[in-house]
Amino acid sequence: EVQLQASGGGLVQVGGSLRLSCAASGFSWDDHTIAWFRQAPGKEREGVSFITSRDDITGYADSVKGRFTISNDNAKSTVYLQMNSLQFEDTAVYYCASRWRSPRPSLNEDEYDFWGRGTLVTVSS
Repeated sequence: EVQLQASGGGLVQVGGSLRLSCAASGFSWDDHTIAWFRQAPGKEREGVSFITSRDDITGYADSVKGRFTISNDNAKSTVYLQMNSLQFEDTAVYYCASRWRSPRPSLNEDEYDFWGRGTLVTVSS
């Protein structure tokens, strides 16, 4: 059994913070790339951030740079996405995904094999 589970979504006001978690079962994070994607109403799914479990290489979409921070806990097989200074535009269903080692980690969703159930983040006033 291989599963990813995203959690931590909820309702937050503009300027607030949330911390999302992506927990794995059935496999470990060892030598994987884990990424967060999101899909907002009326928009296509887009990449948010990724991290490599082996060496903590990270990447971020321009829209979240400086506001979001991705981190990994290999011992817990859990990746976190700390989201600060949230904006209305951050409202979306957030998904985590994983793939085995990539020499060129990216936010190309086609490269990810395992996907979890999304968690909804709603940013409002």
